Formats: sequence, C-alpha cells, structure tokens
Amino acid sequence: MTIFKKCTLFFTFFFCAALLVGCAGSGKDKKSHTEFCREKYEVAEGLFKKGKYGRAQDKLEDILSLCAGTGYLEKSQFLLAESYFNLEEWIEARGEYGSFVLNFPGSPFAEIAAYRKAVSSYNMEFKVSRDESNTTTAMKDFERYLDSYPETPLRDSVNYYYDQLVERLAEKEFQTARLYMRMDKPQATVIYLKEFLTTYPKSKRKQESLFMITEAYTELDQFDAARSYLEIARNDLGQDADVLKKIEKTEKKIAKAEAKFEKKLKKDAEKNRVQKEEKEMTN
Repeated sequence: MTIFKKCTLFFTFFFCAALLVGCAGSGKDKKSHTEFCREKYEVAEGLFKKGKYGRAQDKLEDILSLCAGTGYLEKSQFLLAESYFNLEEWIEARGEYGSFVLNFPGSPFAEIAAYRKAVSSYNMEFKVSRDESNTTTAMKDFERYLDSYPETPLRDSVNYYYDQLVERLAEKEFQTARLYMRMDKPQATVIYLKEFLTTYPKSKRKQESLFMITEAYTELDQFDAARSYLEIARNDLGQDADVLKKIEKTEKKIAKAEAKFEKKLKKDAEKNRVQKEEKEMTN
C-alpha cells in the first residue's frame, strides 16, 4: 500500500511538472514564432529594397501563410502588392492591392493602395480590337477611389488617367466607324460617328470624325447634312491653316458630288418622261 501511495505521488508530481514545462515551452514557442516572423519580414524587406522583388515575394507569401496574429500581415500584404507593382505584373498587383484595402481598411497605406490598384487596372493589357472590359474596370476603380477619398491630393493624376481611359473607349468607337467607311457602308458610318461626336466631344479623333462624317453624308447624297458637319469643323478647328485648306477642298468635293447628283436626277427624270411618252403612244 505504501509503495502504491508513493508511486501515485510520484506520477502526480511528474504530471504537474510536465504541464509546467509544457506551458513554459508554449510561451517560448509563441515568442520564437513572432521572432521568426519578424526575421522573415526583415529579410523580405531587405530583398525588396535591393530590387529583388521576386525573391521578396516568396518570403512575403510565407509570412501571409504562417504569421497570423504576429503583427506582420499588414506590412507584408502591402509590400507584396508593391513588389508586383514594381515588376509591372499588373493583374497580380491589382489583386494584392485589392486584398490589402479589403483586409486593412483602416491602414495608413489604404489610400495609396486603392490608388495603385486603379493605376494597375489602367496598365493592364488593352487592345482597341478587343472588348473594353479592362478599361471599364479601371474606370470603376478610379471612381471608387474618388468616392472613398474625395479630398485626395492625387485628383489631378486620377483625372489624367480617367481621361486616357475615356479616350480608349472613344478610339474603339472611332475605329469601328472607320471600318464601316472602308467597307463602303456610309449609313453605318454616320450612325457610329454621330454617337461618337455626342459622347466624346473632346476626343483627339474629333477632327478626323468631322471630316469622315462629312464624306459619309456626301456619299449618301445628303449634302446639307455634309455641309453642316463641315461648318462645325470650321467653327471648332478653322484657326489652323492646314484644316482650312482641307475644309475648302472638302467643300469643292461636296459641290462636285451635288452637281453630279443633280445631273443624274435630271437624266433620270428625262428618261422617265421618255418612257412615259412611249408608253402613252403605245396605248
């Protein structure tokens, strides 16, 4: 019995000691884990500062996976986004900045992250011949940025980027209109260019559009409409000597086309008259 009691006391003491060691070890592990994350972040930050963004990304990804609750996620997420931005990997950069804004909306870096998210969208691949989804995405990103930060000192930069995005949409419409003109479809050309001139009055393609719609209306034998758009070109662009010469040249083309059209009308009218007379004589 005495031996049994001694054994019981021994095991009880051993178990308590083991718990104390385990608790002490857990505290030590927690501290070492934070230290591990700190050291990993310092390495990643050092690589970033040296311009070794790809290598920094590996370290930062590890921190995001392993270091929750250590205080290093916010800085690591932002630095990861910055690394993609510096490598001009725009899709990845936009995604990481978006995650940062979502996860850390109160961060002092949230505003710059939202701005660079929009800039990343702006820089994503764009081709006039393809759809404009990337362009509209970028426009929405800039709009959201201004809604969130209406007093931003970067408003001039945002306006510059936004105007460029609008010009992309304008260019796509202009190229569509020009394609129809090349396909000898002046009616479709007129439809697209009227919408273009209404929607994008400040486009760099305005001059070309005014002369193209004038040409299209001339081909449709709608000479008054052609002259009205030529007059718009004169009022808006006529201070340039080269433009004035082009306007004068276009006026002559319209007059020549109109004379040809009237001659054709007279010829057709005479032909119809003769046919009518012949028909009456036959009857």
